[in-house]
Amino acid sequence: MIIIGHPWIKSGSFCKVFSQKDITQSAAKSTVLLEPLGDSHELAVYCKENSIPFAVTVNNLKEAIFANALGAAYMVCEEDDALIIQPVAQEYLFDTRVLALIHEEKEITKIARAGIDGVIFPEAIC
Repeated sequence: MIIIGHPWIKSGSFCKVFSQKDITQSAAKSTVLLEPLGDSHELAVYCKENSIPFAVTVNNLKEAIFANALGAAYMVCEEDDALIIQPVAQEYLFDTRVLALIHEEKEITKIARAGIDGVIFPEAIC
């Protein structure tokens, strides 16, 4: 299970970006985080074409399918969406990892029991 943003686990940060300029100014070791694809599909294409690891916020299964097709490393979603997306991601062998956004450590076990790829705490997002 992937755990991002917990103080016990060293992990990279996710940096929200809204333009190509933001992407070029982001820290080299951070993963750029895009808003839902309806607003950021051009940035996703830019990242893919330039081999820039990126994550995208997804709100439904359709966005998750497109995020995978565009080469996102991660998709960040709420727990309810992750529960719907993860079985499809497993069935179609998505390369994109599903991360449930959580706010408390006690949520980790629930997400793990559901078979979700990982969790991300808000503290990991700048």
